[in-house]
Amino acid sequence: MSPAPPAYTSVPVWTREPVVEEPDTAGLVHTVLQVGPDPAAAAVVADWCAVLAAAPPVRVLPHVCADAEEALRALAADLQDARVGHRVLVAGSARDCLAVRAAALRAGLTEEELTVGVTSVAVRDVWCVHCAATASAEVDLEGVVACPGCSRSLLVYPHVSRRSGAHLGFQVDAEQLPEPSGAAR
Repeated sequence: MSPAPPAYTSVPVWTREPVVEEPDTAGLVHTVLQVGPDPAAAAVVADWCAVLAAAPPVRVLPHVCADAEEALRALAADLQDARVGHRVLVAGSARDCLAVRAAALRAGLTEEELTVGVTSVAVRDVWCVHCAATASAEVDLEGVVACPGCSRSLLVYPHVSRRSGAHLGFQVDAEQLPEPSGAAR
């Protein structure tokens, strides 16, 4: 089975392959987040900051964050006083970019106010529809991952929650009837 075409799913193209978007220089304030120690993410942030420095008057709030949790705290702090014209740029893995995107959207930003620089797409968070646990694993779209909560084998469906940033997972054989138990009927 091949994954659904990107135009027909809620999965951003940048979760399928690394993509670096250009910063929106029309913004007045830019929160720039590097998530994780990846040198590729650091290079993306350096390029973005150079572009933004050439487009005054712009205020750049750069943050080098060890992980997504730290990036979410930095984002929340920067957005406390945000006004129209605030932009958020995040560089790192697709998993981290999805987490920051979800937090930014919950805070009221729009997709147009977000810029991503994805350097890796290998690891995905997969939310189980059966028990609400989340699995984090190296898995492709429409691949299978074990749920850490209910132990079901989950199909990674080509859908991403804008609220949580996780892919949808459901039991891989959910549409198959169970084998007969051998009891006479």
